[in-house]
Amino acid sequence: MATDELAPVLAPAAAAPAGADADQSPAFSFSIWPPTQRTRDAVVRRLVETLAGDAILCKRYGAVPAADAEPAARTIEADAFDAAAAAGGAAASVEEGIEALQFYSKEVSRRLLGFVKSRSAAAAKDEPHAPKEEEEQGEAAEPTA
Repeated sequence: MATDELAPVLAPAAAAPAGADADQSPAFSFSIWPPTQRTRDAVVRRLVETLAGDAILCKRYGAVPAADAEPAARTIEADAFDAAAAAGGAAASVEEGIEALQFYSKEVSRRLLGFVKSRSAAAAKDEPHAPKEEEEQGEAAEPTA
């Protein structure tokens, strides 16, 4: 993009209205809590990557099929957000916002770990244990005296 093409784009932002006082800049507002929808969507995408990818959790507890990862991630994020909103409410200060965001982050992690552990336990319960079956077969095959 050439410099002359940028001039119309930059001119309105750079030019101050005639007679405007330089000290009257628009008030800047910064709020860390609640996170924007864009941030929440990013958390969900990262959870999906973690659940369905090659993360350490997947190596230990097993990967979640992609079809199950998206709804699980949305549920984990929504539940963590609701818990943080209930615990922190509307953050009146930046410090309270940071505390609410930390609580939210910990809730996401706690719920993610709980989900993969419960899924792993359910899968282990549903799978027959081959060594136990071999032991039972071995005992039945032994002759009795």
